[in-house]
Amino acid sequence: MRKRVQDERPARTARAQEWVEENVAEQQKRHAAIMKEMNEDLAPQRARWYQEFLDIVSTKGFNANGDMRVVIGKADLPKKPKRKDQVVY
Repeated sequence: MRKRVQDERPARTARAQEWVEENVAEQQKRHAAIMKEMNEDLAPQRARWYQEFLDIVSTKGFNANGDMRVVIGKADLPKKPKRKDQVVY
């Protein structure tokens, strides 16, 4: 098998490795803060958004094709799942 350039990784200096570890730690902190904001802090507001959407489709409807509107009856709306909402990342 032929040797390729991408198969040979140069050695990383101790200073560069330190820099990488610091940046990874910072990114993990930022990621945790973003996930908390999306999944916990916005949860009540997200529940309102869901309810507003369901109210709109059951009263005004939505545009199915051009100016043709379709209204979904309240009985046909999906039930709220028992699981906790979570933003996928």
